Amino acid sequence: MSERTLNEIIDQRKEKIKTLVADGINPYPHKYDRSHTVTDALDQFDDIEGKEGIRLAGRLMSRRVMGKASFANIMDGSGRIQLYLSREELGVDVYTMFKHLDIGDFIGVSGLLMTTRTGEKTLKVLELTLLSKNIRPLPNVKEKDGQLFDGFEDKEQRYRKRYLDLIVNPDVKETFIKRARIYKSIRNFFDTHDYLEVETPILQPLYGGASARPFKTHHNSLDMELFLRIADELYLKRLIIGGFEKVYEFSRNFRNEGMDRTHNPEFTAIEWYEAYVDYFFLMDQVEAIFKHLAHDLGQDVFEFNGHEIDLTKPFHRATMAELVQQYAKVDLSTADAVDLLAVCRENKIDAATDANYGQLLDALFDELVEPNLIEPTFVTEYPKAISPLAKPKRDSDGTFVERFELFIAGAEFANAFTELNDPIDQRERLEAQSALRSAGDEEAQTLDEDFLQALESGMPPTGGVGMGLDRLVMLLTGNRSIRDVLLFPQMRPESKG
Repeated sequence: MSERTLNEIIDQRKEKIKTLVADGINPYPHKYDRSHTVTDALDQFDDIEGKEGIRLAGRLMSRRVMGKASFANIMDGSGRIQLYLSREELGVDVYTMFKHLDIGDFIGVSGLLMTTRTGEKTLKVLELTLLSKNIRPLPNVKEKDGQLFDGFEDKEQRYRKRYLDLIVNPDVKETFIKRARIYKSIRNFFDTHDYLEVETPILQPLYGGASARPFKTHHNSLDMELFLRIADELYLKRLIIGGFEKVYEFSRNFRNEGMDRTHNPEFTAIEWYEAYVDYFFLMDQVEAIFKHLAHDLGQDVFEFNGHEIDLTKPFHRATMAELVQQYAKVDLSTADAVDLLAVCRENKIDAATDANYGQLLDALFDELVEPNLIEPTFVTEYPKAISPLAKPKRDSDGTFVERFELFIAGAEFANAFTELNDPIDQRERLEAQSALRSAGDEEAQTLDEDFLQALESGMPPTGGVGMGLDRLVMLLTGNRSIRDVLLFPQMRPESKG
C-alpha cells in the first residue's frame, strides 16, 4: 500500500469518527461488561446455547455483508467466533453502523449462541456496541473456511510491529504463552527445592560475572558512570556470603555485542547458586530441570536446528580436552600452545599469535567440536585461562577448572562452575584479567574490589549456574531465531533511502 493510499484511508476513517460523534455514538467508550471470553462461551456451548445475554467483545477480523443479514468474525485474547447479524434484530440504525465498520474495530456484542446450517457455532447478535474505532488499517488478511491466509508475512516488519503480527498471525501468541509456562515451570522447580527468588541491581558501578562489553549510562544526581549488568553472578555470590544458601534470579542482562540468530543485546537469563555443592551436583540438577520442563510441557522430543532432541534420554558427559582431541585430531597429552596454534592455522581458525593454551583450546572447540554436539552433552573441565571465576579441578595441576557447559544441537544452553571461593586466588585471577583489559581486551573481566572484600569475609563451597532463557525457549518451541521468541527484539534503524 502506498503512503498516499494509506493516508487517504486514515483520513476517511477519521471522517467516520466525526460522523459517529455527530450521531451521538461514542467511538471510544470506557468499558464493556463481558459475560464470557470467546473460548469460555464455546467450551460451555452445550449448556448455554439459546440463552440470551451472552456478552462477548473483540476485534472485528472479517465481515460478509449480504443485504439484510451478515456474518462476521471477532477475535479476543482467547480465540475467534462467528457472528450472525440481521437488520431485523438490530434495527436499521445499528445495522447500518455495522455495515460501515472497518476490519480492526473493537466491538461488543450481546445475543444468544446457535449452530448454523453448516454446523458452525455462532453468536446471533441482538445488541452491538462500538468499543474502539480503528484508524490505521491492518495488513490485508484474507479468510476462507475459517483459515487466515495472505497474512503479515514480512519477517522484518513482523518483528518491528509485533502488535500487528499478534493480530493477524494468532499462532505467534502460542510461542509467548508457552514461554510464560516455561518460566512458571522453572520457578516451580526452584521454589519446591527451597530456593529464594531475589533481585539484584541492573545498574551497576562495576560490571562483572562474564566476559562481555557493557552498555554505559550516566546517573545525573550522583554524577557517576554506571553500567547495565552483563550478569548477576557477583551479586548472587554476595548473598551466599551473607548467609542465603540457595538463591536464584530471573535477570535481564545487556551485552554490547553483535546480533545474530541466537544473540540479542538485551536478553533474559536465570542464574542460581547453592552452598555446599559442586559442579557434579549441578550437572544432575540441570538435567533434572530439562526433564521437569519436558514433563510440564507434556512433550519429550523437540525439534531444534533441524534435529530431533529427546530430553528423556541420559545427557552425555565429556571433557573439553577429550572432545578437541577427537574432532581436531590432536594429541593433547603432548601438545603445547605452539602446537595448538598450528592446528588452528591448518583449520583456518582465527587465533592471535600470542593466544595462550586455554584460548587456543577454546578456539578449536568452538569451530571443530561445538557443531557436532547434537544430543544434550555436558562439556566439562575448561581451561583456567578462560574461566576466572571457577575453582581448579581437584587433584590436578590447575590447568583446568571445574566448569561445564551444556550443548544441544550445536548451541550452548548453560554454563556452571564449582565456584572459586579462595579470595587470594580470585584476586590474582581478576588482576590478570585487569592486565588483559589494559592490553586492549575489551571483554576481559573487571576487578571488583567490593566483591573481593566480600569473598575475603568467607564464602562456603558453592555451585552456580547461568542459563540463557531465550535460547531455551527456542528449543522448547521449535523456533530457529531468537527474534521469534522475543516480543520486541532489537532492530536496526529502518532505511529511509
